[in-house]
Amino acid sequence: HDDAPDFLTSGAMPARYEFGETEEGLYQWWEREGFFKPEIADEISHRGRQQESYVIPMPPPNVTGRLHMGHAMFASLQDVLARFHRMYGQRTLWLPGMDHAGIATQMLVERQLVAEGKSRQAIGREAFLERVWDWKEEKGGAITEQLRRMGASCDWSREQFTLNDHMSGAVIQAFLKLHEKGLIFRGQRMVNWSPVLQTAVSDLEVEYSEQSGHLYYFKYVLVGPDGQPEDAFIPVATTRPETILGDSAVCVHPEDPRYQHFVGREVLVPIQGRKIPVIADSYVEREFGTGALKITPAHDFNDFEIAQRHSLSNHVVIALDGTMSKSVAGLGSPQYEGLERFECRKRLWEDLEAVGLAIRKEEHLQRVPLSQRSGEVIEPMLSDQWFVRTEDMAQRAMDAVESGEIRIQPERYTKIWRGWLEEKQPWCISRQLWWGHRIPVYYPTNRPEAEASGKYYVARSLEEALAQARPELGQDVELEQDPDVLDTWFSSGLWPFATVGWPDESGADFKAFYPATILETGYDILFFWVARMVMMGLALTDKAPFKEIYLHGLVRDDKGQKMSKTKGNVVDPLDSIAEYGTDALRFALLTSSVPGMDSPLSKGMLENAKAFTNKIWNVGRFIVTEMEKNQTVGSSSSSAYVVEQCFSQDDLASMPWIERALLSKAFGLAGSVTQSLMENKIAPPTKALKEFLQEDFAAWYIEVSKTRLQPALGGDPGSERGSIAQRVLLYNLGLSLRLLQPFMPFLTEAVWQRLPHKPSCPGSLMITPWWDSQEGGAVARDEEAETWFAKMCTVITQIRNVKAQYEIPPKERGPLTIWCRDEGLCSALQAEISVIAWLARADAAQLKVDSFGRKGGETPSGVVRTVVSEELEFDMPIPEKSVDIGKEEARLQNQLQEITNQLETTIKKVTPSFLEKANPQAREKILKKKTELEQTQAAVAQQLAELKKSAQELVG
Repeated sequence: HDDAPDFLTSGAMPARYEFGETEEGLYQWWEREGFFKPEIADEISHRGRQQESYVIPMPPPNVTGRLHMGHAMFASLQDVLARFHRMYGQRTLWLPGMDHAGIATQMLVERQLVAEGKSRQAIGREAFLERVWDWKEEKGGAITEQLRRMGASCDWSREQFTLNDHMSGAVIQAFLKLHEKGLIFRGQRMVNWSPVLQTAVSDLEVEYSEQSGHLYYFKYVLVGPDGQPEDAFIPVATTRPETILGDSAVCVHPEDPRYQHFVGREVLVPIQGRKIPVIADSYVEREFGTGALKITPAHDFNDFEIAQRHSLSNHVVIALDGTMSKSVAGLGSPQYEGLERFECRKRLWEDLEAVGLAIRKEEHLQRVPLSQRSGEVIEPMLSDQWFVRTEDMAQRAMDAVESGEIRIQPERYTKIWRGWLEEKQPWCISRQLWWGHRIPVYYPTNRPEAEASGKYYVARSLEEALAQARPELGQDVELEQDPDVLDTWFSSGLWPFATVGWPDESGADFKAFYPATILETGYDILFFWVARMVMMGLALTDKAPFKEIYLHGLVRDDKGQKMSKTKGNVVDPLDSIAEYGTDALRFALLTSSVPGMDSPLSKGMLENAKAFTNKIWNVGRFIVTEMEKNQTVGSSSSSAYVVEQCFSQDDLASMPWIERALLSKAFGLAGSVTQSLMENKIAPPTKALKEFLQEDFAAWYIEVSKTRLQPALGGDPGSERGSIAQRVLLYNLGLSLRLLQPFMPFLTEAVWQRLPHKPSCPGSLMITPWWDSQEGGAVARDEEAETWFAKMCTVITQIRNVKAQYEIPPKERGPLTIWCRDEGLCSALQAEISVIAWLARADAAQLKVDSFGRKGGETPSGVVRTVVSEELEFDMPIPEKSVDIGKEEARLQNQLQEITNQLETTIKKVTPSFLEKANPQAREKILKKKTELEQTQAAVAQQLAELKKSAQELVG
């Protein structure tokens, strides 16, 4: 591979991390070198791990799309998984692509034509499709470049487009195969009809809006035995009076005493005077409205189901353009033919009032279905369409989850999965568009009898269809292809297997990368897309298309509100990248990401993430600068130190305990991060990595290392301690960068390139092997040293707090005595006097660490004694002033209250249920914490009591 770009390694390491100069060049290098391809696994040493495939099919964004926070979230989550598993040594394929977005793309190009004074109908289908392809080549797919800006390490060489030749062939094959199995049929069913778009649309393309409207109450007059109207009537309410003209029945609950005696009789459709039956069905809610429903089978989904059960007739009274159809004349109301549906609503209600059939009209808040694309009110419509029978397919999809063949994360969505699929409704797959996969069905046009009988041929091409038709209908038969196209969800339902070569199941990619490992997507399309992929995969390949489904939530603002342009709270990811950098945006999103839960995003989160990137850069710069400086002053050559070093058991045993503690914490962190990522837990590692790097490493060990390396602080880089410190600094930074790489790929690579490496190491961090528990002495954990380190940090923090409270300048270094109950801790702290003095800003010559046994009972005059824990205290003289007893009492009261609050919180967690169910380690940890807090509480309370007693004696 070519070396990293010069700008990453030439010259001194800049004082600031310039993400804008780094990201584009780095990404181009990664992509050019082929690091995103699964074959790169052959170059990653993986310590004997099996090179199994790890496959993530990217949810294909629309060709018309522009990057929004939903895309940024899925790109960040999926990239973390891809980068981790690639470094772990697996043949990782994150497969990208785009969806042709039938409705959105056609609308966009149609608007262009209108602006030119043209229409698609005027220029014709072929010319229109040429225009769409031209637009796609010129302007479509900008989102793929935007995904690159997010650092998406997907294999662009395998990118697919749902309308390319291969995918189109797969779609036709899928249609043929499902039709052959009897799963595809043409029939009259209810669909969501868009009068503006002039097509059926999917449920996902319908948005519901709470709008003020009216509920119209009117009379259905009963027909007497003599066929004449009676005075009696059934009151009915509707929000859509125009649909009265297509009613086929009035329905009541079979056990409703108000209407039971009317069942089996007839009523008159208002204005029209048609007779329709009164029927009974348990679907009716007696308590809702009047308890009686008008049934309009051709314009209401629920009414259609009732009509099917009761063999009612269907009357389509609203035409495809949203006007009242010709059939209203045949049904007895010609005066409404051609009226726009909402105008008809107004006119019909006025007519009902005029003839005394209106009861009342009242204000009513209702959920109105709107077209997501065009904004107009969707019309439920009975229409001739192509459908897929889903009974068996849905059952297999449910069984796959219940058997564990597919695992849904979070698990609670398993119930939702079953709830949706149990309905097993036919799936409408035809759309009245031109842009898309044209339905591979051909109809005879010069054989009237065949046309009348609905004869058709399913074939890959006109030639194939003619070969089928001619033996049956004659050599001169003429065929015409169905003008409709397939639902976009039909082609995207093939995504996991068609993108790797299906229907050719013998190909290398299909064998290597199907089924996929995981499908990561938003929970809002679990049914619309994910369920259909599972149904299609099982039906067409006899395999579940993936093993896991991971669902992320929506990205919301910091107040938990959905982002929308109308609210003005949209955070644009491209703007965020320009201001904070890609790594900061990714980290902010990932830190709050919990499966199935919506995630907040605020300016503060982005600023914090950017500050963290700067902290990492500064840590790297300090270490690089120290090594360069030490090389120039003639101490151990920095070339002797490389990131790829390992520590033997002997190395670890001979180290100072602080270095052992830091390495032990780093090994523990690496193990927990690895385990989390294996379990698809993304947020916990971000928090753990940030805490380790900012606190343990940057805030504490970097400062410790200065006492080992800098002569001004008594350090000597050429000494054994100095050498160990440099090795520990370099190893911990290298390990941290490896662990952080999936989350912050650009920054970590930029720092990595500045570090010294073995000649044999990979050229890029992203193809460097992941941490392995067998790395030299990496299996060694030293919990005792970790405990000492934590206690040392705690006591130093308390010392700093007391100095700040008494306004002692940081540069003023006075005497200090630390008291320890544990002899081991006492010896450990005594061995690091110079470190404690530096960190606590104390005088090393007057700093003493001693055991509790030599402490004495009373606090010396002019000294503040602070209880850190049940086994740690310190005495700090307050120079040139007596102790302010009131201030000291307030400090101890605050400390006691804080400990008491922590203890109460801990006690609440120690429930009988927790003690029974928790694993032994967790149970032991919390019980130990409870005991320590109780002991510390008692010690602080005793100190406070002694202080009060002393104050009283002074007053006395």
